[in-house]
Amino acid sequence: MRRTGILGGTFDPIHCGHVDVARAAQDALGLTEIVVITSNVPPHRPAPLASGYHRFAMAALAVSGRPGWRVSDVELRSAAPSYTVTTLRRFHEEGYSTAELFFLIGADAFAEIESWREYPRILELAHFVVVSRPGFPLGKPVGLAASLAARIVPIDAPTADVSATIIRQRIAAGESIAGMVPSPVRQHIEQHGLYTSSRMHGED
Repeated sequence: MRRTGILGGTFDPIHCGHVDVARAAQDALGLTEIVVITSNVPPHRPAPLASGYHRFAMAALAVSGRPGWRVSDVELRSAAPSYTVTTLRRFHEEGYSTAELFFLIGADAFAEIESWREYPRILELAHFVVVSRPGFPLGKPVGLAASLAARIVPIDAPTADVSATIIRQRIAAGESIAGMVPSPVRQHIEQHGLYTSSRMHGED
């Protein structure tokens, strides 16, 4: 049976913390594939600074050379806000079952799950694999039905203490981001001048 991990995010830019979350889940759960989905219009966050083109390109560079990992532009192809529930339903329409889907999320992002569209029903569509992040302990929302709580899979694993906000700030200040993002992603950022104080919109 397929065991598909789904890693979604703005990825502005994708960084080592994102990669660590997916890798920890893959190792712990024996996932057969990882699908990295770059969001278009994030409903809970400010608009991304880099274009969809650059954010997708950086995600593709981050997964390159990792067996079973691939990127998807399913959310970038839609002008509508990128709701996780909509994306998970697309996977079901393509023939995936709830048992085959594992939505991968850091504990920092999972702390906001109760504000997501169609919560708690969204938990019926996939397992939610919550990986520890620095400063965010593992935990489950209170008051969930046992059947839904069982869909939440906590994983305690080391993940890089880094955020996209810090990365953008360091670039704008002319500071190094070595070790914070995969090397090919850093090269892409430098080549296109992304997030510099004079190019904060990341367009060519």
